Amino acid sequence: MKVLRTPEFESWLQRQTEKLIALVETRFFRISVYDYFGDVKSLRHGLSELRWKNGMRVYFTKAETRKIVILLGGLKNGQKSDIKEARRLAEKYSAY
Repeated sequence: MKVLRTPEFESWLQRQTEKLIALVETRFFRISVYDYFGDVKSLRHGLSELRWKNGMRVYFTKAETRKIVILLGGLKNGQKSDIKEARRLAEKYSAY
């Protein structure tokens, strides 16, 4: 599975701690090598979220076969606005 990242996601990721960055990168490695997503929830209309027990969320959409586009990251307490922004980004990068 190929994991593509938007500039918006990269910007969010760089503001996180080294520990959180390592958690995200490990999850992406498992997705790309083993197709193992772990805890995932569908948010309808092609948008899904990767979930962590610490409340971190990473929003993504499936592009073509064997490709996902990582749109945005956030925390559980900001989920409502993050989902709205992720939907906007999904439209923006639909031809990714």
